[in-house]
Amino acid sequence: MAATVGRQRPRKLACWVLMAVLLADLLALSDTLAVMSVDLGSESMKVAIVKPGVPMEIVLNKESRRKTPVTVTLKENERFFGDTAAGMAIKNPKATLRYFQHLLGKQADNPHVALYRARFPEHELSFDPQRQTVYFQISPQLQFSPEEVLGMVLNYSRSLAEDFAEQPIKDAVITVPAFFNQAERRAVLQAARMAGLKVLQLINDNTATALSYGVFRRKDINATAQNIMFYDMGSGSTVCTIVTYQTVKTKEAGMQPQLQIRGVGFDRTLGGLEMELRLREHLAGLFNEQRKGQRAKDVRENPRAMAKLLREANRLKTVLSANADHMAQIEGLMDDVDFKAKVTRAEFEELCADLFERVPGPVQQALQSAEMSLDEIEQVILVGGATRVPKVQEVLLKAVGKEELGKNINADEAAAMGAVYQAAALSKAFKVKPFVVRDAVVYPILVEFTREVEDEPGVHSLKHNKRVLFSRMGPYPQRKVITFNRYSHDFNFHINYGDLGFLGPEDLRVFGSHNLTTVKLKGVGESFKKYPDYESKGIKAHFNLDESGVLSLDRVESVFETLVEDSPEEESTLTKLGNTISSLFGGSTTPDTKENGTDAVQEEEESPAEGTKDEPGEQAEFKEEAEAPVEDTSQTPPLESKEDTPEGEKPPEKESGDKSEAQKSSEKGEAEPEGGPPAPEEEKKQKPARKQRMVEEIGVELVVLDLPDLPEDELARSVQKLEDLTFRDLEKQEREKAANSLEAFIFETQDKLYQPEYQEVSTEEQREEISGKLSAASTWLEDEGFGATTVMLKEKLAELRKLCQGLFFRMEERKKWPERLSALDNLLNHSSMFLKGARLIPEMDQIFTEVEMTTLEKVINETWAWKNATMAEQAKLPATEKPVLLSKDIEAKMMALDREVQYLLNKAKFAKPRPRPRDKNGNRTEPPLNVSASDQGEKVTPPAGHTEDAKPISEPEKVETRELGKPWLGMGMLH
Repeated sequence: MAATVGRQRPRKLACWVLMAVLLADLLALSDTLAVMSVDLGSESMKVAIVKPGVPMEIVLNKESRRKTPVTVTLKENERFFGDTAAGMAIKNPKATLRYFQHLLGKQADNPHVALYRARFPEHELSFDPQRQTVYFQISPQLQFSPEEVLGMVLNYSRSLAEDFAEQPIKDAVITVPAFFNQAERRAVLQAARMAGLKVLQLINDNTATALSYGVFRRKDINATAQNIMFYDMGSGSTVCTIVTYQTVKTKEAGMQPQLQIRGVGFDRTLGGLEMELRLREHLAGLFNEQRKGQRAKDVRENPRAMAKLLREANRLKTVLSANADHMAQIEGLMDDVDFKAKVTRAEFEELCADLFERVPGPVQQALQSAEMSLDEIEQVILVGGATRVPKVQEVLLKAVGKEELGKNINADEAAAMGAVYQAAALSKAFKVKPFVVRDAVVYPILVEFTREVEDEPGVHSLKHNKRVLFSRMGPYPQRKVITFNRYSHDFNFHINYGDLGFLGPEDLRVFGSHNLTTVKLKGVGESFKKYPDYESKGIKAHFNLDESGVLSLDRVESVFETLVEDSPEEESTLTKLGNTISSLFGGSTTPDTKENGTDAVQEEEESPAEGTKDEPGEQAEFKEEAEAPVEDTSQTPPLESKEDTPEGEKPPEKESGDKSEAQKSSEKGEAEPEGGPPAPEEEKKQKPARKQRMVEEIGVELVVLDLPDLPEDELARSVQKLEDLTFRDLEKQEREKAANSLEAFIFETQDKLYQPEYQEVSTEEQREEISGKLSAASTWLEDEGFGATTVMLKEKLAELRKLCQGLFFRMEERKKWPERLSALDNLLNHSSMFLKGARLIPEMDQIFTEVEMTTLEKVINETWAWKNATMAEQAKLPATEKPVLLSKDIEAKMMALDREVQYLLNKAKFAKPRPRPRDKNGNRTEPPLNVSASDQGEKVTPPAGHTEDAKPISEPEKVETRELGKPWLGMGMLH
């Protein structure tokens, strides 16, 4: 029995653990019932949400528009966002920031920084010596980095989503351009942290568009691969993507649709903004030409005038997409001089001729990276606002050689809808139909290291080695492991970008540093000294390219093995508990586990580190591995897991004990049979020796080479700075609301004092007192209101409301009297008629007792008496005094009377005919006259608090009669 109890205890404990886990998940879901996506474009953003009852909806901003400008106006004491900030660009161009995403992840010497200065000379960009980046210098007191400005925009987008969803939102998926490198992606994540958002994923905007396209055409996807090209020309850049759709078999859900990014091409500066800048320059030249003989100042030196011209250029570009010519006109462009000029589409196309020549470039890049031809592309679909320019469509159609271009997708909202679908899929609060997404690495990443080799006896030289970690167009997310076999002391290795030959010279300059990180390992020598009798299996570095495309080094371990004598050991309670929990979750060690795992990457001599992108099996395994939970390395060095093993080996089974792992399989990697603990027969078979693996965690020091992240203390200061600005904005909104409420109350009350109905219920002295207080408050608001705090404004409003409370109360009561009294009269009349009819029922058919009818009669009489007395008393009072006839008292009397009537109506509704008693001959006889309804076999539930007198009857059941004066709380009240 003791053994049985011992075996059951771990299982019971495991059940409690499982319940605790499920409860924790439910509690976590309570805060994540809504998720959002932000399609962050160069010019505007689209926000979408998913919440219970609202599947995939675009959020409307405060102007009820589905698209919000990515614009921020920063002043000393206030901020403006969206359309309001876009309007402020004309009045205060220096304080209005636009297109600042182009500066994310860029150092000061980047060509894009110089390009931004040339495009927007009104902005002062200062140099940050610590990170070698730039920041906006609005004023001596105001300075913000591009990450901080983006954090403000993301926080504003969250406020829009929360207002639309009417609940807090923290989880978000944010779109980024596919060409963003590691530094740029980390900058967006830092901005999201400043905004207090939990980023579920940074999804490439082309992938989000492809997902949206596939989700709404799920039924059209089958086992036959369909290759679709998406050509996305937005405001700031152009991206061309080749996507393959087909159904694949998944382990969890069977056959499901899948999209795979096959090829990507891009142009960082080809977009609608560059066209608008060309038009702005043309319009500036026309305006200067018109004022040539007036010795006027060059319009290009006036930031406000140039902001007006840029806005007009944007409108002109849109109109010329549908018209052959249009008149550009700006009232008061500069020095109160109006501007008017005719611009034709031919002139516009001539201005942007070199831009249109660059349209086919991304198409060719995408085809080369996908190793495909145009004949394999079934359809070319247009995405992005700039693709509406007719010349762009004409050049693109000629480049792709198709009959027509696809326009069957929402060019503005597709990315936002795809991103919010992914957000719902990643959130625990929603269950969506599976759609497998396999994104692709745009920039290859490799590991470089140098080691000493012996060419000849006594002759040593240094050999430089490169191992490709993540190949170009390889799938992600995925994990990989590099093994260094020939080191027994501390060493360094480097993580750099791979071959970037597919980029042009200008793109390489914009790209920035090709070196990512230098990794310095500490403790390698100590690990060898700690296990002198063990055989080294190398230094293993575990890399992770997550769902956001951000690379991280999870951990570095030194692995040792030795042969030890095998002896059967009794399983510990913790081991049994672990096995029980694993079985509850369906986990077991089987040979199939490697199907969802990632093949480890082992560095052996000169062997390659990874397979090519043409190996679909390896790609699928990488993706599944990335979805597995990351091991916790904060405690003792973890045991070697399945992803740690070199390619071709199976994962060894873990043994209980400190930093040790038993490898029960042979060197060829045979996995332990399915079923968890070995059978008793297997326990008795003792192998002569087994492999024991020891893992020692190695210290890691990372030296970031591309763009250093913000230190934690500076990041905390930025978070606090943005929180203070948000609090200031909320405080300002609250103050404005209080001031508006006070001002509205003053004006409305002053107007009411002259209305006849209000004069009737107030004396001249009362009106003069109220009018004087209102006038004083109005004067105070005009003179001192600008400096008044929110509390002062609210106190002033409360004081005035208290003063006018009696006047408003008397007026409201008089308004309610006619309706309430009419309803009371109707109820009294109907109740009296009902009582009269009830008394006319023959005694043999009577269903109501005398007590019940007497009770109703008493309530009716009391209500009549109260009404007559109260109205008589009210008639003696002047209208300026507090009334004694109150609407709430009338309602209380009506409820009491209605309760009594409803009780009797319900009793009549459920009453059954009384059976007639039979005589000795079998004939029915009439009941005696003194028999009441309660004696005739009907069971009626009396009102709460009422009791009924029991009377002897022939039937076995008893019926109670109510006592007078007690309320009825039964079914009769439910009306």
